Amino acid sequence: MTAPDLRAATRMPANASMPAGGRDLPQRVAVLVPCFNEEAAIAQVVRDFRDALPHAAIYVYDNNSTDRTAEVARSAGAHVRREAHQGKGNVVRRMFADVDADVYVLVDGDATYDAHSVGTMVNRLVEERLDMVVGARITKDEKAYRLGHRTGNRALSAFFASVFKATFTDILSGFRVFSRRFVKSFPVLSRGFEIETELSVHALELELPVAELPTPYYARAQGSASKLHTWSDGLRILLTILGLYRSERPLSFFSAVAMFLALFSVGLAIPLFVTYLEQGIVPRLPTAVLSTGLMLLAFLSLVAGLVLDTVTRGRREAKLIAYLQQRAPGEDWDRRT
Repeated sequence: MTAPDLRAATRMPANASMPAGGRDLPQRVAVLVPCFNEEAAIAQVVRDFRDALPHAAIYVYDNNSTDRTAEVARSAGAHVRREAHQGKGNVVRRMFADVDADVYVLVDGDATYDAHSVGTMVNRLVEERLDMVVGARITKDEKAYRLGHRTGNRALSAFFASVFKATFTDILSGFRVFSRRFVKSFPVLSRGFEIETELSVHALELELPVAELPTPYYARAQGSASKLHTWSDGLRILLTILGLYRSERPLSFFSAVAMFLALFSVGLAIPLFVTYLEQGIVPRLPTAVLSTGLMLLAFLSLVAGLVLDTVTRGRREAKLIAYLQQRAPGEDWDRRT
């Protein structure tokens, strides 16, 4: 037995037998549930996903809850662990690092997502050898999906699609299924609700095979309150999109900055040149200095974009190497690349 085989054999498995293309391949499925004060709903989540995936291992990560979330989840049969660093992104980072499986199901602990859809999502991931399947939320219940959240999600999804040329209709969905190679090549940097945006960008930048399936979305259980703040979290997600665009597409980002600065500089310089040609003098020296400084900044911005584009390409290659070291969904356990 090789060293990688020994490590895989000694890790805690999450065993489930899933059909893949007519064959019964052993696929270890792990259901990951990040939680913060979800005492009212977590038992239902654990039961529903246990019924949908009888042999999956269900992990509930308690993120400093002040209620009985951990106790209720443990009583329902989940593996309960704790993450002290506050924020959903921090919890996802810990889950992806700790749990070893072939297929990962990420779902919120508020019982708003449809557990009956997870079988279809997992089957599609395995059969088509995808790396991510997103559950796009579909609902007509105003209580389930408030107007502010619905409008914000549509606006952010549209902006995200225009920036990254994406086809996702619901980039903020908390219900996703991942392959092992996605999870183990994904460096989680976000700390809060921006994590869903970062997951989508990772798939797009590596051009991974992904899919989106419509899934029902329900109202929260009585006694459960949303942790999402429409304006503050919406602003953080917007800034995250801009930040990811800067870091993943630096040449485009800094070229746009350079163009803006150059146009501003030229706009200030034109009247100065006209006056100089007519009178032979430069009466507004501070404006001339400002115009020159802006043009220099424009060139510096362009150079920064060229340098950072090379750095980003290296980072992308490193993530792709980590991705290729993992087996694809549906492959036998013993195959190693």
